[in-house]
Amino acid sequence: MRVLGVDPGLTRCGVGVVDVERRSPTLVHVEVVRSDPAEPIEQRLLRIGRGVEAAIDAHRPDAIALERVFAQANLRSVMGVAQISGIVLRAAAERQIPIAMLTPTEVKAAVTGYGAADKQQVAEMVRRLLRLDTAPKPADAADALAIAIAEGWRTRVPRAGSAAVGVTTRAQQAWAAAEAAARGRR
Repeated sequence: MRVLGVDPGLTRCGVGVVDVERRSPTLVHVEVVRSDPAEPIEQRLLRIGRGVEAAIDAHRPDAIALERVFAQANLRSVMGVAQISGIVLRAAAERQIPIAMLTPTEVKAAVTGYGAADKQQVAEMVRRLLRLDTAPKPADAADALAIAIAEGWRTRVPRAGSAAVGVTTRAQQAWAAAEAAARGRR
């Protein structure tokens, strides 16, 4: 199964592609798509969107995994991540590619065995799992690969555009329950 992972960011957006055969991931592609903070926001979104779409079209993944946006103290940062996430979601929907949204804790737990692992620990485990000489840099690249690996281990994606069938974790169940409760309050 081929999975494209995205670590969304407005200045640096990590894109990693892995093939996962059983529990053994293999590196296919990794890059960081960048935009200049001095550019107008619409140009930045266009640049990142085109970079992500080019990776999707070049590598034709069976699934796309995206890090779920979490509220942070820095509202500007959250807005940029949310905007990029929307672009990735649209690109996946347009191509009828199943998409999964994973929390940072889910990704860290899957890759390192510890949900509170730091970036250096994640990068080192990605290096080991992919049998690389050095850890991918910057951290956005390693994070995108970790997201792709975690999803590749978690999900079996049927071919021909049907929906993904995967294991639902407790964290995902809790998130779904919170989203359902929020919809019920509207």
